[in-house]
Amino acid sequence: MKKIDSRRMVNQQQGLDMSINIKTIKHSLCACAVASAIVPSTLLAVEAKDNGSAASEMDVIQVTSRHRTESIQDVPIAITAFSEQEIEDMGIERASDFIAMTPNMSISETQNAGTSFITIRGLSQVRNGESPIAVSVDGVLQISPNQFNQELFDIAQIEILKGPQGALYGRNAIGGAINITTRMPTEETMGYIETDIGNGGLKSITGAISGSLSDDFLYRLTASKKDFDGLIDNVYLDEKVDFQEDTNLRGRFIWNISDSFTADLRLAQGKTEGGAMNYVYQPLFGINDADDTSVPIEANNLGYNERDIQSLALKLDWQLDDLTVSFITASDSLEEIVGGDQFPYSRATSENSPFGENNLDGTQTQYLDVDSTSYELRFSSNDDEDLRWIAGVYHLQTERYLSTTTGLDLGLGLPVIKMEPLGPDSISPTVTFKADDNDNKAYAAFVQLNYRFNEDNDLSIAGRYDVDKRMQINRAPAEFDADFGQIRDAEFKKFQPKISYTYTGIDNYSLYATYSQGFRSGGFNQNGVGEQASLIGVDGVGDLYKAEETTNYEAGLKALFPKRSTRFSASIFNTTIDNQHYYLFIGSLGAQALTNVDEVKLIGGEFDFKTTIGSNLDFYGSVGITDSEIESFSLNPSDAGNEAPYVPEYTINLGLQYTAEWISGWQNMITFDVNRVGEQYWDTGNSSARGNVDLANLRLGFNSNDGQWNVNLWAKNLFNTKYNAEWVLGGFAYPAGNRTYGLELRWNME
Repeated sequence: MKKIDSRRMVNQQQGLDMSINIKTIKHSLCACAVASAIVPSTLLAVEAKDNGSAASEMDVIQVTSRHRTESIQDVPIAITAFSEQEIEDMGIERASDFIAMTPNMSISETQNAGTSFITIRGLSQVRNGESPIAVSVDGVLQISPNQFNQELFDIAQIEILKGPQGALYGRNAIGGAINITTRMPTEETMGYIETDIGNGGLKSITGAISGSLSDDFLYRLTASKKDFDGLIDNVYLDEKVDFQEDTNLRGRFIWNISDSFTADLRLAQGKTEGGAMNYVYQPLFGINDADDTSVPIEANNLGYNERDIQSLALKLDWQLDDLTVSFITASDSLEEIVGGDQFPYSRATSENSPFGENNLDGTQTQYLDVDSTSYELRFSSNDDEDLRWIAGVYHLQTERYLSTTTGLDLGLGLPVIKMEPLGPDSISPTVTFKADDNDNKAYAAFVQLNYRFNEDNDLSIAGRYDVDKRMQINRAPAEFDADFGQIRDAEFKKFQPKISYTYTGIDNYSLYATYSQGFRSGGFNQNGVGEQASLIGVDGVGDLYKAEETTNYEAGLKALFPKRSTRFSASIFNTTIDNQHYYLFIGSLGAQALTNVDEVKLIGGEFDFKTTIGSNLDFYGSVGITDSEIESFSLNPSDAGNEAPYVPEYTINLGLQYTAEWISGWQNMITFDVNRVGEQYWDTGNSSARGNVDLANLRLGFNSNDGQWNVNLWAKNLFNTKYNAEWVLGGFAYPAGNRTYGLELRWNME
């Protein structure tokens, strides 16, 4: 729920000093990619010719990005992947941890647990909209972006695929896909217990046990519990606002019914409670600057948030002579409620609001209830054929209820409003109430063909046809909306093709080129938002926003030098976005709306590497560049030529990991990494830029040689950098979290 003044802000020419010249970086990145691609084979003669034997000298990650197991070096997709060991060594516990180490990717965590805004290669998530990435957990797609930002525990591998992946993953993989694989059950009984204590009252415990009930039935049970008192102050209430309590349970069961028939069942439940709605309104303090973090949080109401998630997924695999048949079904439910102070988030109540009695500075709530069921039937050829193929069909049924309210702040506390507004005798009488039921049905058919002409040339052709049918029923009572019961429906559909060519004829190098299209469904704003916006001069906002489509061209290379324990990859891309989704908040009406930016151009690239020096020192890093430009915007034509909103100009990540035995019987490890998110704007008018954000993380580990004990000292945001996680046109800012640090202790049962 947010906060944007609908006034057009005057464009400001950015005169900010840039510590890194974006054009220079972009040209250097492209030059690096081209130079690496044309290295004469004579220079590669020093490397091992027998890649099969040499590769054993360093780990090569196997990925499942194309629904079959392949070496990351052979897949014609820009992929950042983290193995189980890397996840442990780097202390990856939240999505923001691995996103910070992924080039051309960033995340803003604001408002409430279920709200996070991902930007990947210039494609962004906006509030109340769909994600620009498909998120798959153990091969099952998540159904709501509010599921994404959860604690990560007992994870085997994370893969981030960049560029449109809709040909296999569907309508919302317009910017990429994330594959998260949890740890598999084991035949032998094993497990672990891990506990954390840290500043801000942090206390957490995670545990897992795995084993077999018979030769054919394996299980893995995992649980986690986290309590955090918070670090950010509300100076008026003298309380912390970023508190959180998080509880998760998960079970995974593998039943080998026969030699050719396997069932994989996953059950999960999570509950999150915490603070929320911690916005500040800068103009009350004479400020309107995305870089300014001086405005204190002083709302007279302490925001709250509760989220419950349940999921069940079953995957059945039949291995036949020439193919594998897979059937995947999943059922997910999500319920989330958030409440807080309303604009301008001051210590005042409605009676003494700085904007007039009973006018503003009230309360606000939002309630979301989502239930979905999905089915997928997939046929896959064997992996050892020159012609490999995958084909399948998919169906998703989603029911979503959403209500949004504002109310009077009488100084009596915050209400909890789900489906019914509150009357005049309540602690916070409801002023506005919007609610709708959404019934969405999605269908798809997909196919992928991979043909290996010879050992050096591979062609991949994939396509998916998606149909997304959406119906919305206005559920706001007649006293709040005269259109109560109104039904609206729309259908969005598109064929998403993808063609990739891979060449591996140069020792240790893999070159690829890709053409692809992407698609993100449109949808409905809450009833009447467009009319409300026009009343105050914001014309062109409709109750329906269009589907977003992209066309992408990409070329890249991947290199692996096993004897030197070095790998690197580089890629360049050119993307056109039609009808980019863009969020507006009309503060004076408490109205939220999605609209479309007609056309946006994105040109960029990325480079990442990892190398080992000697036997105990690793260096790793990445650089990502995205040059964005608004080509046309019907709502505000003068914004053409500006940079696209939410898109950092670049990302940089550099790190090192040093291993030594300082104490007999223990392996010691130091991991230090820094990352920078470059300048970005939050609105199409480019009214205020948030400058570079630099963050550093440190981890010092003590691992017993017998593998039974691990002790880690850690710190995130080591230098306590202050910045705004989000800034919205009009001076609405959301402060980012402070430095956290702690001690982690783990016992492994083997």
